[in-house]
Amino acid sequence: MNTNIAYRRLANQLINSPGSLEPEEVVRKLGALQAQDYLQAVWAVGLRTPSATLAGVERAIADGKIVLTWTLRGTIHCVPPEDVKWLLQLSGPRLLKQAVRRMAQLELDERTLERSREIIYNALKNGGSIRRPDLLALLEGEGIRTDGQRGYHILWHSAYSGLICFGPRSGKQQTFVLLDKWVEHSRELSFEESLSELALRYFTAHGPATVKDLAWWAGITLTEARAGLDAVKPELISEIISGTEYWMPAASAAETQFPSKEVHLLPGFDEYILGYNDRSAVLEPETAPRIVPGNNGVFLPTIAADGQILGTWKRTVKSKGVELNFSPFEPLERKWEEKLMQAAERYAAFLGLPVLKTVFEKEYTAR
Repeated sequence: MNTNIAYRRLANQLINSPGSLEPEEVVRKLGALQAQDYLQAVWAVGLRTPSATLAGVERAIADGKIVLTWTLRGTIHCVPPEDVKWLLQLSGPRLLKQAVRRMAQLELDERTLERSREIIYNALKNGGSIRRPDLLALLEGEGIRTDGQRGYHILWHSAYSGLICFGPRSGKQQTFVLLDKWVEHSRELSFEESLSELALRYFTAHGPATVKDLAWWAGITLTEARAGLDAVKPELISEIISGTEYWMPAASAAETQFPSKEVHLLPGFDEYILGYNDRSAVLEPETAPRIVPGNNGVFLPTIAADGQILGTWKRTVKSKGVELNFSPFEPLERKWEEKLMQAAERYAAFLGLPVLKTVFEKEYTAR
């Protein structure tokens, strides 16, 4: 593991030295944050905004200052509203082409998909929102089957076609809105401009990182990643670390002078881990499977201490507060115990709840 890289990433990702940014400014800074798990996604924003609360982040989403929709790599991200459409134009055609076989397996031909889009548009054209179950029921009522994974893929395909995105939550339910109604102003970028914009955002907020990391994160080819990087090299610096070339913003070069001695409770699917093809700078290869048990693609929330991933955690929200369970990979050093409790208090404050208790799931002996 490389603490030099870890310290700089903590700073550039606003985890260790976050400023007084609003939730939407955090999303704009990072370019996109993976958001397939809603409750983890809002904490990913809150973690990087010390004064943020769950209510504040959700208000930014409800006000359309942060948009949730399927964008990079075929999964849901938090993105700035002005960037949604060019991100879709960059990612959509490739992903829709790759999905043709799966659509055929689900018997979702173009005629069925077009009819589904028509039904969805008519239901939302006046600017309202519809909860996910109600939208699927509407499709069923019009003779469009949504059983199995058909409903999910209809919505997924409609989003990548630029028709819909997620709207404000209704209780615990997702809602959908028309993208054109929800996003008032959007930037128009050419394909080449999109590659360069994505590269600049990525290396500024995720650096030090490699061109392979960019290709993974953006879901683009290495050739495209290199083209995007070439266009913005004058705004970045590079450094050879352990024989590999890394790119980053010039300001990050000084961050190694300020090592992180903090503990952070990272959400599941956080950019600190998922933002890279090579995660070995912060996560030991032999422990990596423990944050994705069963290799099922579900990344657990993790404990980061001094920039390194040392365990996982989970929460249980009750009426009077929140319980936090910690599962360190190895017994933690005593110096981290107090900082772990501080991290727990910070997460509870984000929720607006007290910490009821903290539990170590495995045998824990401080050293």
